[in-house]
This record gives sequence, structure tokens and C-alpha cells, in this order.
Amino acid sequence: MSNVSAIHPDPDPHTEKERAAEKPFKYSADEFADIQILRYRVPGWDSLSLRQKEYIYHLGEAAKWGRDILFDQNFKYNLRIRKVLEKIIEEYREDKNSENYRDFLIYAKRVFFSNGIHHHYAEDKFIPGCDRAYFKSLMVSTGQEALCEELLPVIYDPHLYPCRRYTGGDKELLTASSVNFYQGGVTREEADAFYARMENSADPSPLSYGLNSKLIKKDGVLKEEVWKTGGLYGKSIEKIVEHLEAASKVAENESQKEYIANLTEYYRTGDLKIWDRYNIAWVQDQESQVDFINGFIETYNDPLGRKGTWEANVNFKDPEASRRTQIISSHAQWFEDHSPIDPQFKKKKVKGVSAKVINVVCLGGDCYPATPIGINLPNADWIRKKYGSKSVTIANITDAYDKALQESPRSMLTEFSWDENEIALIKRYGTLTSNLHTDLHECLGHGSGQLLSGVSPNSLGEYSSAIEEARADLFALYYLADSKLTELGVLPDRNAYKAEYMNFIRNGIFTQFSRIELGKSNTEAHMQDRKLIAQWCYEQGRAENVIEKKIRDGKTYFVINDFGRLRTLFGRLLREIQRIKSEGDYRAGKSLIDTYAVHIDPILHKEVKERFEALHLKPYKGFINPDIVPVADPADGHITDYEIIYRNDYLGQMLHYGRHYSI
Repeated sequence: MSNVSAIHPDPDPHTEKERAAEKPFKYSADEFADIQILRYRVPGWDSLSLRQKEYIYHLGEAAKWGRDILFDQNFKYNLRIRKVLEKIIEEYREDKNSENYRDFLIYAKRVFFSNGIHHHYAEDKFIPGCDRAYFKSLMVSTGQEALCEELLPVIYDPHLYPCRRYTGGDKELLTASSVNFYQGGVTREEADAFYARMENSADPSPLSYGLNSKLIKKDGVLKEEVWKTGGLYGKSIEKIVEHLEAASKVAENESQKEYIANLTEYYRTGDLKIWDRYNIAWVQDQESQVDFINGFIETYNDPLGRKGTWEANVNFKDPEASRRTQIISSHAQWFEDHSPIDPQFKKKKVKGVSAKVINVVCLGGDCYPATPIGINLPNADWIRKKYGSKSVTIANITDAYDKALQESPRSMLTEFSWDENEIALIKRYGTLTSNLHTDLHECLGHGSGQLLSGVSPNSLGEYSSAIEEARADLFALYYLADSKLTELGVLPDRNAYKAEYMNFIRNGIFTQFSRIELGKSNTEAHMQDRKLIAQWCYEQGRAENVIEKKIRDGKTYFVINDFGRLRTLFGRLLREIQRIKSEGDYRAGKSLIDTYAVHIDPILHKEVKERFEALHLKPYKGFINPDIVPVADPADGHITDYEIIYRNDYLGQMLHYGRHYSI
């Protein structure tokens, strides 16, 4: 029998069966600050067996138990501040209709959304809209006066811990960052030297040193505190392991049991060799319908690109939608052979590339509430080369984005497109080409190319994430315009790709900066990737007017005049970025990012902010998880089913997770 957690109350609970019969399903659930909260459907749930549902249930519980870890990784005060916010919301009994309290509540929702007090994307600290004295009164009235002196400066002083991950050049990289991966004043030079002593450039299967630990300096001596049971984050990891082991008992097959056993052993020991063993076993499982990720995985938040934030995702395959990705992955060698990169950087034999379309059932850690729409793992280059990779496109998340846009009468497409022909092409092909871009990016882009022998995976340092995302995006953009895609039947005609070219250039060079405060630089890796590509192509193609900046009625538009030439530019930049990665050319990578990816034209920035704000849209979106609820036979208490219940109370879910999934 399953271990069932209490379910938080909600004014609008509905099962998947009930929602399937109800039209329309409302996707938008809440809005605050620069954020819109959505819900997502889980189509195909009722086609799963009871055993598969129980497997997913326990994987989902494991996904929720890592939430505290991410909060603490992002900033050392995050958990304490979150607890203060939760206590105020649940215990404050005075006027909750005042403007001050509404401003406080917006701040609390933002902290829950960003898994901390720094913006989830821009990475700078945000300050409550209510004044400090009022915030203090809330703390005092809920018995938290003793914490005021320590925490209020952290929350309100803009000069204290101003950014989660520092990306400038005038301060020490690690000590200027607020992320909680380094302690005791560890500097970049010290951290690099510490890990350099571990690494062996001749090792064909190098470990991901530093991935699952905090580096601490005490009395001038550096040591690691490993994230494992019995170590740092041990109590949370114990709960994760408990549910992983419960899931293993009802796994679909022996392959799943094998890699879950590897994962739990890794969590108990912290041994990175076992982490690699888990990834090798996991990536070779191509048959299971249900899948998941769980662990310290992506390194975007670490200024040095070493330490993995905790994340989780539980999903199952959409067989019909996966036909497109299976066609692409089955031709992976063709794409590798015809890539415009230098032949020495190509894989002679592409192994184990698999791709599928999935429906997610539970998001956790760094995948929640904001989530990627595509994932490609594992990250270790040597495992990709020898065993392959898994790539997924998350269908029900992209569907939720599309459906939420349809619920809104306002449109960025009409505001920022040059003419009706552009709008018509994007409306016709935009969703398809966007999904195909994700497929190519995740399935083939990240899995393409190879490092030269002896090149460290960490050689690009703080620029590695943006360079790698740009490499995958360029691969996708280059091949979107290839006749091979129409030949394979994944694009309906030779002009469809233009919709994604239009969207990508417009977003990369202009509209994405609606997300960034005026006067700020572009610091997030994915945004840097898009800016780098669009800006570089605009400037390199200026003489031939490949991309034209047009002004009409005081508004700026970016119009592609020569799609063929633009594809050539994508190929040229891909060739150079692959060289940079393969050779570990830090200086060239730094030069590209610093020149094209960081600085935002202040005039364009002001214009896009004003035009976007006039549309009353929110630039960032995240999700409420549906609940997976065991259904018991009233006669004997045995579980007979697991139902999906959709919630529309974002704040309720945040408080529920804080009560039930926190050590």
C-alpha cells in the first residue's frame, strides 16, 4: 500500500476524467509581478496501468522532496526567509486587504516562484513592494521578532547579496555571487586550482568533479561537503531515496530497477563514479514508457559551471507525437556527417541518440515552477560519445503555453511582426517549427560534435553554458532550412522553416529583453545564447542587408530579407562555436559572449519594455503541478487507482509543499 501524503484543500479540484468532459479547461491560474501561473493537462493518464501509476506516484513524491535543497543552493538565507513568509501567510490575522499586505503577498509569491529571493531568470535580488517597517510588523505579529535584525537587511538592502550569479568583470566571480556552492570566501582561483588537482586530461571518462558538493574554506584549507545521506542535505535526500526505492518495487522492468539502484547508491555515497554508472544505465533504457530525471544535474547557476542544482521531472511517453522525434534521431548520423563544422570535430559514429515526446506529470526542484520545454541528458561529453543521449520535448507544457496564449486577447505576434504575410506564416507553421527546433536542439544539437582529446569539459568556465546552448540552437536553426526535413516528412514544405527564423531573430535581438529591467545587462545563459546568435548574424550580414532594422510609426521591427544567406551565417557561426568548444578556446568564447551577448541597446530596451507593457502580458510563466491522488477501496483500504486532480491555487500549492515536503 502506498504512503499517502495529505492533499491541500483547493476550491477547484477536478480529476482528469472530469476535465476531459469539461470544456474549456482554463490554463491560466494566477498573475503577479512579471509572472503568469499556468496549469497543464496530463493526456493519456487513464491509459496507464495501475502499476505504472503507482510508479509515477512515488517518483513524483521523490521529485517534491528536493525542493528545500534548491532553495538552499540558490542562497544561504533562502530557506529561512521562505519559512518566515510561510508563517506570516498562515498565521497573520489582521488586515489582509491593505495595499501593504497585497505587496507583501506578491513578494512571497515571487520568492516561491524563484526558489529564493533572486529573480529566477535575471538573477538579481528583488525587493518587497511594502516598506521595511510594515514587513517587520508582520514578523513581530507572528512571533518572529528575533529574526528581524538578521533577515530584514538581507531582504531590503539592495547592496547586500545583489545577484545570485555574478557575471561581470570588475569583482571576484565567486565572492560576488550569492549562490551557496562556495563558503568561507573561496575565490575562483582557489576553486579552479582545487579541482585541477583532481582532473586528469588523459582520462577518457573524466568524473564531473564538484557536481554534488559545496566547496568550503576554513582556516585557509579547502574541503568539500558532499550532498548525500548522512552529509549535506542528508535528511531531504533520505526522503528522496525512500520514494525512489518504493518506486523501484513497482518499476516497469529490470532496467529501471537497475538504474534506480545505482541512483540511490549514489545518493547514499556521493560517489561520482556511481553517478556515471547510473547515467550509462539510464541512457540505455529506450523501451520504458515511464521515465524521470532526479539529481544534481544542470550547472547554469554555478559561476564556474561545475555544481549541479537539484532538479526532477516525472513523465511518460506520447507514442503518437514521438514519431517525429524518432524519425529525426534515426537519421542522427546523416545530420552529423552533413554538419558545416570542421570534420575533426565530428563524431565518426553517433551512438545511442534517442528522442521522444513526453507528457510531464510532476515537476520538481529547478524544473518547478518554471520548466524547460526540452531536455537532453546526460551532460557528460564522454558518456554522450560512447553511449549516446536521451532527448525529450515536453508536449503538454508547450501545449499549455499555446492554449494560454489563445485565452489572451493580446498578442506579441501582431505587435512585433512587420506585416500580415509574416503573421500568417507564423500562425500557420509557428507551433510546428518551434517544436521541431526544440527537437533538433535537444536531440541532435547537444549530442553532436566532440571534444578533442585532452580538452577538459570545464575549459570554457563561466561561458560554457551560454556557448553550449548557442551551439545546440545553431545546429537546430541550420537544419530547419534543410530539404532533408521535408524529405523525411517532418516539415510540410520548404518555406515552413521561415516561421522559426522570424521568431528567433526577433526574439534574440529585441523582444526577449522585455524580461530584463532597464539598465541591466543580459546575464542568463539561454538569453545570452539567443542574443549572441541574432546580434552576430545581424552585424555579419549588415553589408548584404540580410536582416534589416525598419522603423514605422516610431516602432522598430527586424525583418529578414535573405533567408538563404541567414542560414549560411548560422552555419558559419556554428562552425566557429563548435571549434571553440572542441578546442576549449576560453578566450574566443569569452570574446563572443562579451561582444554580442551581454550588452543591450538602451534605446531598443526602453522601446520593447514600453510596447510589451502596453500589451499587459507577463514575460515569465510557470506551472502548478496536478496532484496524483491514491484512490482506496473503502472495504479494505487497498489502492485501486491513482487519479490526476488539477488545482488552480498557486499559493495553496506553495504552502502545501512547504508544510509537507520540508525537513
